[in-house]
Amino acid sequence: MFCASTNRSIDVIAGKLIPGTYLIDNFKALIAQQNLRLALCNSFRNATVLTILCLLVCSIAGYGFEIYHDKAKDAVFTVLLTAMMIPFAAIMIPMFRMFSQLKMVNTMAAFMLPSISTPFMIMMFRQASRSFPHDIIEAARLDGLSETGIFFRMYMPTMKSTYAAATIITFMNAWNNYLWPKVILQNNESITMPMLVANLLGGYTVDYGVLMLGVFICTIPTAIIFFCFQKSFTEGITGAVK
Repeated sequence: MFCASTNRSIDVIAGKLIPGTYLIDNFKALIAQQNLRLALCNSFRNATVLTILCLLVCSIAGYGFEIYHDKAKDAVFTVLLTAMMIPFAAIMIPMFRMFSQLKMVNTMAAFMLPSISTPFMIMMFRQASRSFPHDIIEAARLDGLSETGIFFRMYMPTMKSTYAAATIITFMNAWNNYLWPKVILQNNESITMPMLVANLLGGYTVDYGVLMLGVFICTIPTAIIFFCFQKSFTEGITGAVK
């Protein structure tokens, strides 16, 4: 991909795998064709805010499902798991009609609301919460710490590996999300990086050097996030607590 981004389109089609000297030319062509700066800013903003909100909401839900006991808890959790079986394409049109009736088309809230709370993230935090020592909770309650304080001061620092794994998954999904933003964000000012890359394929001719450069730039942030949190990723997936 990187080698292709440094070559001309004709060289990419010919299968050239050696880095070329057209990286700057392809970058200038990319900027001339698309608003790269706007797409990067929109994607960073959307992915960062969505990741923070999703981690907060889903971790509270997963913590509540595991720590607090109620007869209806398992029934509600079963409904959440059942929602994982419904493909997004089946609910996309009803969701668009709902947001359209609420006058929320082309808004950041419409983009984020369907992804703030996901069954997979809730299930992941619930499974991780099973390894959280309940003795810590009881000791904190005896010391007079509130339930909110227990969550933010005891639970969150202990589950750092789970939060790291959830950060990688949520950020990558938010950054690479194409279908829902394409549907709900209809003005040019809301363009994201996946939409920018798709636009490079929309002409009569495709400059594969410019296209590969766009894909390469789109890949860099997710790769950085993964390498920053990779040490905690395996522990977070397995629900390990030190």
